[in-house]
Amino acid sequence: MPPIEPLAHSGGHLLATHLNQVAQLARELAQPIGGNGGITGSSANWAYLAGLWHDLGKYRPGFQRYLAISNDENAHIEGRVSGREKTHSIAGALWAIQAFKESHGKKGELAARVFAYLIASHHAGLYDWHSGLKERLAESDSLTELSEALAAKPPQSVLDAAGFEPSLAGIPGGAPGFALWVRLMFSCLVDADFLDTEAHFDAAMPARRQGFPVIPSMLEAFDAFMAVKVSESAATAVNILRADILHQCRSKAELPPGFFSLTVPTGGGKTLSSLAFALRHAERHKKRRVVYAIPYTSIIEQTADQFRKALAALGEEVLVEHHSQAESDANKETARSRLASENWDAPLIVTTNVQLFESMFAAKTSRCRKLHRLVNSVIVLDEAQQLPLGFLQPILDALKLLVEHYGVTVVFCTATQPALTKTEYFDKSKGLDGIDDVREIIDDPDALYRELDRVEVELPGDWNVATPWADVASRIEQEDCVLTIVNTRKAARELHRLLPGGTLHLSALMCGAHRSEVIGQIKQRLEDKRKGLDHSPLRVVATSLVEAGVDLDFPVVYRALAGLDSIAQAAGRCNREGSLPGKGRVVVFVPPGKPPKGLLSKGAEVCISLLHDRPENPLDRQLFDRYFKHLYFECDLDAKGIRKLLTVDGELAVNFRTVAEKFQLIDDRDTALIAVRYEARRDDIDSWLATLKSKGPERWLMRKLQRFTVSIHQRVASKMLSQGSLTLSSVPGLYVQADVAALYDAVLGLHIDDVPYNPGLVA
Repeated sequence: MPPIEPLAHSGGHLLATHLNQVAQLARELAQPIGGNGGITGSSANWAYLAGLWHDLGKYRPGFQRYLAISNDENAHIEGRVSGREKTHSIAGALWAIQAFKESHGKKGELAARVFAYLIASHHAGLYDWHSGLKERLAESDSLTELSEALAAKPPQSVLDAAGFEPSLAGIPGGAPGFALWVRLMFSCLVDADFLDTEAHFDAAMPARRQGFPVIPSMLEAFDAFMAVKVSESAATAVNILRADILHQCRSKAELPPGFFSLTVPTGGGKTLSSLAFALRHAERHKKRRVVYAIPYTSIIEQTADQFRKALAALGEEVLVEHHSQAESDANKETARSRLASENWDAPLIVTTNVQLFESMFAAKTSRCRKLHRLVNSVIVLDEAQQLPLGFLQPILDALKLLVEHYGVTVVFCTATQPALTKTEYFDKSKGLDGIDDVREIIDDPDALYRELDRVEVELPGDWNVATPWADVASRIEQEDCVLTIVNTRKAARELHRLLPGGTLHLSALMCGAHRSEVIGQIKQRLEDKRKGLDHSPLRVVATSLVEAGVDLDFPVVYRALAGLDSIAQAAGRCNREGSLPGKGRVVVFVPPGKPPKGLLSKGAEVCISLLHDRPENPLDRQLFDRYFKHLYFECDLDAKGIRKLLTVDGELAVNFRTVAEKFQLIDDRDTALIAVRYEARRDDIDSWLATLKSKGPERWLMRKLQRFTVSIHQRVASKMLSQGSLTLSSVPGLYVQADVAALYDAVLGLHIDDVPYNPGLVA
C-alpha cells in the first residue's frame, strides 16, 4: 500500500502542493515590492521561501493523524487546535534560522529572523521580538515541532533554499523602513496562503474575482461620464470654476509620482476631480490601483455611490467599498472568517482612514492581508484635515516610506489644507517632522477661494455662554430650509426630539443604506424647493458625517461650536451652488454641556482663540495654517510613542504586536459591529443573514452586509445581547439584530439605551 501523502487541509489538499503554490503566489504578490535599494527584485525571493516553509510543521505525524481523522475545515487553524503535537507554525521559522546559520553563519542567522517573523506569525499575527517570538523560538515544544517535521522527511525541494542570499542590505528605507517592509512581506505571505486555501475549499472562487475592470478602461469610462456631466451643467460661475478645477487635476496628473495636495473649497467638485487626477495619474504612470480613503465610516457609501455612477458604463462591479470589519482574536477565528477578510483585490478601493492606516501598523493577519496592495498605487486622502492627530507623526512617516520606496503617490485632498510641512516651535518636541515636497495641484488656491466665497458666518455673541437645546430648536423652527450639524449622536437625537414632526435625522446609528436613502430624499426635496414644488419646511439634524462627501445645498446651516475646519466643512453645505441672490447664512452656536474630551474640545478651544477678535472673514484661507499649527502644538502627534516602538536594534527586534495594539484609531475593544434589519431591504438582509448562518462568511457576502451595519459601544452591545435584542453571528465579532422590528427606527436608526462618546464613533 503506497504511503499516504501529507495533507495541508481537510478535503485532500496535499501539503507539498499547498507549499509550492503558496510560495509561487507569494513571490508573484511580492514582485512589485523592492524600492530603490540593493534588495530590488529580491523581495519576491524572500516571499517565495516564506511561502515554501510556512507550513513545514504540518509534516508532523501528530498533525497528520489529527487531520486524517478530522473532517473539520477549521482543523488547520492553530489557535483552535489543542494538543502540542498539532501546532505547525514555528517549524519553518526554526528551519530558516538553522539553514542560514549553517550556510552563512551569524549574518545568515540574523537575516533569517525575517522568516521567523513571517512564518511563526502567519496564524497568530506578528509577534514582538522580546517577550514574544524570541522566547517562543527557544521553547522545547518549538524545537520538538521542527525535529518531528524533519523526521517525517519532507521533500528536498521543500527544504532547499535554492541559492538564496539572506542579505539585509538595501532594505527599502533602511532601519526606519524595516518594520514596514516586514509587514508588506507578511501581507504577501498571508494573502497567498488564504488565496490558495480559498481555492481549495471553493474551486470557483478565483474565477469569481476576475470581474473588475482595468485602470485604462476605468479612465475612459470616467472621462466619458465627466464630458457629459460638464456639457449638461448650466454655465454658472460655480460650474465654470469646477470645470477649471477638473482641467487642472487632469493636467497635473502627468507630473511624476510623489506627494500632491488638492486644495479646493467645499462645493468645488473636488471628489470627482480628485478621482480624475488619480485615474489619469495611475494610467500614465502604470499604477496598479487607486485607494480613496475617507475619515468617516458613516459617509463612505456616498463617495462610493458617486464613483459607481461615474463608472456605470462598466457595470456594477467597479470598486470595493470597505467599511469596518468584524474581527476577533485568533483563537475565535474560523477558516471561513479568515478567508472572508478583505484583501483589496480591485483597482479602485473606497475605504476608511481606520482601515488604511491601521493596516500600515497592524499585526493581525486579517488586517495585514491587504497591505501589499498599496505598493505602486495612488492613495487619495479625502478630508486630509481629519488625519488623526495623536497618530499624525507615524502616519506621515509611513506615507513617506511608501512614496519614497514603494512607488506610491499620495494626494492630500481637502478644503482646509492641514500644515503638514516640517515645523518647529519653541519646544522642539512639539515640532512636526512633516513633508517638504508636496506639490499643489491648483495654480492659485487663494483666487479660487475668493471666487467661491458664498456664505456669511455669524459667530456667537459670547463664546462662554451656551445656548440650551430648546432655544436652538426654537430658532431652527423659524427657518423654512435649514441644516443643523451637532457634534455627537446623542446631541443629534436630543435636538431632533425637540423639533416638529417631519424633521429628518442623519447619524451613524443609521446603517449606510438608510443614510443613503435619507440623503437622496433631502437632495430631492432641495431640488423641489428650488423649483417651487415643495412648500413644506425642510429641517435636518445631522452629525458631522454630512461634512465630507455629502453634496447638500441649504440656504441656512447651523453649526455647533467645533474646530475651524469643521465650521468650514459645514459652510460647504450652505449655498453650495451659489444660486442664492445673496450669500448663505452659517450660524455658529455654543451647544450646552462640555464638549467631549479630546480633539473636539481642543479644536473648539483653538477655534475660539483665533476667532475671538472676530476677523472680517472667519473662513479666510490664511487662518487655517495658523489654526492647524496651533492645534498641532496643543496635541501630542505621536501620543502612543509609535516611533520609538518601531526603532530596530541590533537583534532586528521590532514591537509589531505592541505597536498594533497601541495604533488603534478606534479602540476595537470598545466597539461592536451590528448587522441591522433595515426594513426597506429586509428581504435581502434576511437572505444574506440566512446564507451567513448556513454557509459562513464569504467576501462577497460581507461586502453586501457592510451597508447594513452600525458600530456601537461594546458595553452597550453586551447589554443588548443579554437582553435578547442582539444575537451572535457565525462571524466572530459580528452581532445581529434580533427579529424585533422596534429595535431599528425608521427615522433615528438603531435604538440604544445610551450613546457613550467614542472619538471614532462620534458621527
